[in-house]
Amino acid sequence: MNSDAALRPIRPEDDAAVARIIRTVMPEFGADGPGFAIHDAEVDHMTAAYPAPRSAYFVVDDGGRVIGGGGVGPLAGSDPSICELRKMYFLEEARNRGLGKRVLLQCIETARQIGYATMYLETLTGMSAAQRLYEHVGFTRIAAQIGATGHFSCDKYYTLALR
Repeated sequence: MNSDAALRPIRPEDDAAVARIIRTVMPEFGADGPGFAIHDAEVDHMTAAYPAPRSAYFVVDDGGRVIGGGGVGPLAGSDPSICELRKMYFLEEARNRGLGKRVLLQCIETARQIGYATMYLETLTGMSAAQRLYEHVGFTRIAAQIGATGHFSCDKYYTLALR
């Protein structure tokens, strides 16, 4: 990783790079069919999809090149005190460098500052490194999906108490 790598809020000029990351990474894990986030309308317009004050999206900028990111926002179809960890993906070159943990911790802290009580996330079998990270920072696996994300192909669900 370039020493210039920085974690920062997404900007409009990052939208194309973030969409490319999502469309590159999800198929690597077999997550390109129906019921996965790759098909969400927000993928092409991430800055518009994460407006303050109830949402935020962060990118990892490595010397002017976006190589990953993740965000937080309200969990659709659920209690307003529950947020969702959303679209946290990293190009292969960004993995195993602690960047996922940095983004995740920033999302958790931001969710706390916003006032959410619980963070929820959905993932799938095969994304084992991500699941180890979630469990390492305190997420607990739950038996079933909550909310109405539309991601019916995900098969693993986690929550984290924020208070």
